[in-house]
Amino acid sequence: MKQLNPRREFLLKSGLLFGAGLMANPFSSFGYEFKKTWTVGEIMDAFIAQVPNAPFAQTVDTIKVGSRDTVVTGVVTTMFTTMEIIHKAIELKANLIIPHEPTFFSGQDEMDYLQDDPVFRAKYDLMEKNGITLWRNHDYVHRMQDDGVRIGVVEELGWEKYYTPKSPILNIPKTSLRNLINHIKSQMSVPAMRYVGDLEQTCAKVLLLPGAVGGRRQIESIMEHRPDVLVCGESNEWETPEYVRAANEIGMKLSMIEIGHSASEEGGSEFVKKWLNEYMPGLPVHHISSGNSLQIF
Repeated sequence: MKQLNPRREFLLKSGLLFGAGLMANPFSSFGYEFKKTWTVGEIMDAFIAQVPNAPFAQTVDTIKVGSRDTVVTGVVTTMFTTMEIIHKAIELKANLIIPHEPTFFSGQDEMDYLQDDPVFRAKYDLMEKNGITLWRNHDYVHRMQDDGVRIGVVEELGWEKYYTPKSPILNIPKTSLRNLINHIKSQMSVPAMRYVGDLEQTCAKVLLLPGAVGGRRQIESIMEHRPDVLVCGESNEWETPEYVRAANEIGMKLSMIEIGHSASEEGGSEFVKKWLNEYMPGLPVHHISSGNSLQIF
């Protein structure tokens, strides 16, 4: 029997490739593997087909620039569609960009008030002029059989063996908060991150909540799981950080690590790239990290 490579075995164990009545490759019965060209719409529909109860009536995952009918010459996945990302896509002859987060400065990518703004026009017009279609993939990748972003982040951190499918809890070997921060910095190439807690605290039970899920959800998850440490993307300073500080003040052993939103979910965009590589063989796909707009001085 052919042995699975470690990544595919991890994905299979996570339940990502198995839904109701789906085979390991749910597209095989449709002959998608043998296609030589793909339109944007076909790629969208193939991805969405793996998401329970999709398509959603309300979602931010819509085309912001371009058309479903565009024949794809190449794809760039990223967190944020910066001007640099657009220029790199043009250089790579990739006419589909799939970001995870908004492109036009608001959660819903509202454009009506920006029509005469030079910053908006520079980004939008550069893509339109070069025939680039932009499809945001946020809601769908988060709501696959298992959260594709979390899977990508777990893989980036090298924690696959500690991951239980669909669970935000990972039981890693005991380490200090200091060493855990250094591990995350090294794996994610983040120069610095904020934390709450004692750097010498022993951490083994990790609550992993990438991105910005909101203070209430973070606190409720802490209450439910009682982890040693919360590892998240970001949080309002008056919410979870203050909860964790108060917990320490009453003698609880609880820490919090804030990676930063972009770096904390970058693994999700890498996950989308690998998904495209697997199900659209031969299609040029590139993951390009957009980095963080906020610098450290």
